[in-house]
Amino acid sequence: MARRRVTMRDVAAASGVSPATVGFVLNNTPTQTISPATRERVEAAAKELGYVPDGIARAMREGSSRIVVLNVDASLEGNYSRSYIRGLDDELAHHDHILVVKHGHPTKASTSQLTHMVAPRAVIDFAANYSTGRELADGGWTDGMAAHTFVQISHLAERGHTRLAMALPENPTAFARVRQQFAVQSAERLGLPPLLPVTIPHPDAGVEALQGFRDHEPVTAIAGFTDELALRVLKSAQLLGLRVPDDLAVIGYDATEYAALSTPGLTTVHIDADAHGRRAARQVLGTDAGDLTATPAHVIAREST
Repeated sequence: MARRRVTMRDVAAASGVSPATVGFVLNNTPTQTISPATRERVEAAAKELGYVPDGIARAMREGSSRIVVLNVDASLEGNYSRSYIRGLDDELAHHDHILVVKHGHPTKASTSQLTHMVAPRAVIDFAANYSTGRELADGGWTDGMAAHTFVQISHLAERGHTRLAMALPENPTAFARVRQQFAVQSAERLGLPPLLPVTIPHPDAGVEALQGFRDHEPVTAIAGFTDELALRVLKSAQLLGLRVPDDLAVIGYDATEYAALSTPGLTTVHIDADAHGRRAARQVLGTDAGDLTATPAHVIAREST
């Protein structure tokens, strides 16, 4: 049989005060003066009874719940998103908020339904928040996707490569197009010829796609939109008999565990996004984020470059 939910009335009865006083104590109402002894008695009773605030009632009082929703497209799950979520979750928890992560492909309808059901404090679109660099004054060129992409392209340039391409999925999302544009701009900043896009479809068709591309474009290095795309290029290059990195250098992005398992090992870009998640949390909460410093993105160099 399900246990009955503990209410403020139960806490009031156990501590010998009115339900209103319980509400003032548990909600830390600033306009009410409660004696330390009464506050301690109420808090002890609430803890002993296992009282949990009614989220719906609190949402009605505050206009929103203490829930923050993060939409993460399944195609973007990786080291960056996991690190971002850890920071966001920890920072929100520190301020008595709960993070709900919604995986998949969010639509306006699903987001509207979720908003209606839980009245969240905020809904964060992971892809938009990261790809636009809107949380940063410089559009992400210091500590955002633009800067992380620049680290990837710079690594290839430092190894003498000038004819570069970026491997993209067969049906690039808007997110992929934004990173492609950052790669193009990175090449421009480095004084390189225009960076080219190459579509690498599912692995079975990768060999034909790579061969057809190289027949027309003499690139010497390819940067993957993700580690997965870079691994497709790496496999296709091996099947074509190309020597990696002598004939073709390959670099991934986001430092997934699979990058270290390939042969040759895949060079990739590692991004510690904990501070980015914490920054997003503080934006939602309206608190200062000036003391947050993210660890700069860096290349994990392996045999593929």
